[in-house]
Formats: sequence, C-alpha cells, structure tokens
Amino acid sequence: MRVLAAGDRFVLPDLLAGALAAELGGAAEVRRLELPWPDVPFGPVAEVDEASGDEDTMIEALAGMDACVTQMAPVTAKVLDNAPGLRLVAVARGGPVNVDLDAATARGVRVCYAPGRNATATAEYTVGLMLAVLRRIPETHAALAGRREWGGRYYAYEATGLELEGTPVGLIGGGAVGGRVARILEGFGADVQIYDPYLPGAGAASSVPRGGATPHTPRSGFAASLDDLLRRSRVVSLHARLTPGNRGMIGARELALMPPGSVLVNCARGPLVDEDALCDALESGHLMGAGLDTFAVEPPPAGSRLFGLPGVVMTPHLGGASRAVAERAARIVAAEVGRLHRGEPLAHCLNPA
Repeated sequence: MRVLAAGDRFVLPDLLAGALAAELGGAAEVRRLELPWPDVPFGPVAEVDEASGDEDTMIEALAGMDACVTQMAPVTAKVLDNAPGLRLVAVARGGPVNVDLDAATARGVRVCYAPGRNATATAEYTVGLMLAVLRRIPETHAALAGRREWGGRYYAYEATGLELEGTPVGLIGGGAVGGRVARILEGFGADVQIYDPYLPGAGAASSVPRGGATPHTPRSGFAASLDDLLRRSRVVSLHARLTPGNRGMIGARELALMPPGSVLVNCARGPLVDEDALCDALESGHLMGAGLDTFAVEPPPAGSRLFGLPGVVMTPHLGGASRAVAERAARIVAAEVGRLHRGEPLAHCLNPA
C-alpha cells in the first residue's frame, strides 16, 4: 500500500506514519507531508471547508498513492481528478469537512473519519472550564501573578464561587462527550441532569435505563424538557452538534430561565449560543459567569463584547486538543488503511457502497 501521511503540527506526519507502520508493517510505503495548520489558520479551499494547504501541493503529493490519511488536507474534486489511483481517504477528525464527499463517491474513493477521537479530552476540558469559572481561578491567578495582589477580597461571600458537589448541573446533549462529562461530575457529587431528545428514555424526566446502558452512559437522570433543565441548573454545559435547527438554541429567553448567578459553559459549537444575549445576561449580572472554548466567529473579532466581561473564561477552541487525541486519531485512520489492505469492511466509512 502506498499511503500519503498528510499531517500537520497537531496530528504529526510521524504519528500517522508510525501508526501505519504498526498496522501494516512492511506492507506500507509511506510518503510524508506536513501541512501548516495551526501555524496558519485553516479555511475554505475551493469547495471544502476547514482545510490546510492547497490543491496543487496535494496533487503533487498524491501522485501514485493508493490511500491518504490526513486531518486537514483539502481533498477537492480537482485533487481527486488528479489522483486516479486513490482508493481511500481517512480523515483523522470527527467529520471529513475537508473532503468533497460527493466527488469522492463519484470517483469510487471511500472516505472514512475518526469518531470519538477527542471525546475524553473535551469532557475533561469541560469540567476544567467549569471549575475555572466557578472558583475564579484565572481571575485570581492574574491578580496574584500579574499584579502581585494577594486578593483577600476574593474571600468576601459575594466574591466566592460555587462547589460542584451538590450543585445542579444541566448537560444539553448526552452523547460521547456529554455522557463522559456526566460521569466525571458524578464523581464530584454534582446533581446532574441531561437533556437529549435523541437518547432512549429522554422524553420524560427519568433515570437512565439500566438495560440500555453503554460504557459511557452516566447514572444521571433525564430532564423532561430543555426549559425544565435550564430552570433547575446552576451550571449549564452544551454538548450538542450544530444543526440548522439548533443554531442559537441558547438565546435571551433560555438564559432568562436559568437561575440568577448561574454559569454557562460551551465546549461544543459557538453558534449554539446567541452571543449578544449572553453578553447582556453577563452585563446585567443575571449570569455569574461563562466558560467558552468555542465562539460564533473564530477567532472572536477584536471588538467582541465578550472581551473584558466579568466572570468570563475564554480559551481558543482547545477542548479537543491533547497528545492522546492526536495519537488516537492516527491509530483510527491507520486501522482503516489496514482494513482496506486486508479486504475487510471499513469501520467508519461514509460511502461504503
């Protein structure tokens, strides 16, 4: 198998090549290519999104290749037209948005992806962001390390934060990430409820059915509705995919349902939240704070109202970034190449036919 390992500065070409060697041994002839992300931001390339590099570089690198493993490489119709021997593109991320799936299907090229690669990292990061907001960790660090202030004022009752133990925490979405967040929070002793209409038993307030439990199913209960979850949760955390139907699902009305002094955390997708409404709720003091790893526009524009708001902790979409994620993603896509080589069914193929 001749395979292009088109890595970047996160999922390194050497990680991809090492995983391919472990999977295929001497049967793999690997060509390495390093793309410039994240040193150079990703963006649209021709008809695909969130890609790094350019079509001409990919056309040259794919010459004579049977398969391509990548995270960010643009695999457009033009690229596919110039790679007649290509049989498989395995994308080391949760969705192959950098691949023209229709063009690949029309040309008999199978496209795979790496579901769940960053679920654990995102779940752990979510809880870390909760703690950072609830206990004002970044703010007090800046006071001590930056301004040399011991910060005795943070002992004042109104300046102290919430504990997770005993706190009602509502999770919007209980899938691979949300389910893990729930299990972690249960270890803290939080009172966790999930709203997810796509999970079994989620149509009414209930506990998770034992018979249908998976390894990542929490013991938490389901909220009867989104409104019910918002009304009773001092912390609300988003774990939903972005769809045309849920864009802006957390707006002024929904934020007003949350108890005064509560916290919103978003490590899912920025457009799930109406940022102007969120800023209004923070400025009025209705919300104590927010932990945001994703934004409506990334990076947020210089004039964003979020900058400088009290109680806001912002991070640059790092929830799914860990060394284990990069290593796991490399193994997932290398395994797909191994299956192709052995004539086995692919595990995560979007166009198997």
